[in-house]
Amino acid sequence: MKTRIAFLEELNRLRHDILAMATRVEEDLGKALNALRNNDVELAKEVKADDAVINAMQIKIEDEAAIVIATQQPVARDLRELVTIFKLTSNLERIGDHAVHLAKAAIKFSDKPSFRSMEHLERMAETGQQMIRAAISAFLSQDADGARNAAALDDIIDTEHKTLIEEVMALIKEQPKLTKKAIRLLNTSSYLERLGDHVTNICEAVIYMVEGRHEELNQ
Repeated sequence: MKTRIAFLEELNRLRHDILAMATRVEEDLGKALNALRNNDVELAKEVKADDAVINAMQIKIEDEAAIVIATQQPVARDLRELVTIFKLTSNLERIGDHAVHLAKAAIKFSDKPSFRSMEHLERMAETGQQMIRAAISAFLSQDADGARNAAALDDIIDTEHKTLIEEVMALIKEQPKLTKKAIRLLNTSSYLERLGDHVTNICEAVIYMVEGRHEELNQ
């Protein structure tokens, strides 16, 4: 019994650490978004500097999870959760990287007139924040349907990405001199589109954890 109690305490600590990492990633995405909106170079630099913190959080959580697996020898549902934790940290770290890409774009665009298409970037980032919150909530509450609902929000990001591509390609035709800036905009949109894919990966991992089966949500 004491062994089981100790194991559950370790598992709860890992859940708390996952929440802390996800919160940090979501906050950085929000900072990058605000930097883009307000031409705030210093705020964007904060996001870039914070990337090392997120990487350290990933290493810490994965090291602790590996120790739990090695020392506690969990099986069935408990083992699936520990495996899921590795998937969550990996995808959260990648989401943090994409937040950095958005921050870098904010710096690049800070002294230039904004494109109308940048509104699509903003909506993509906002939806990404919403997806992160919903996906981690599903993990903590062990809610497979909540994970499916979170993943469904990726359709919004994909739609915004496709619309932005169409607008930017039309802009390049009309004003070829803006091609370099337009390509940077397209690249940033692609990063945010992949951000949504990483949250979807988290949702798939949550479903595996809860239901013990693999479900493809990224159609």
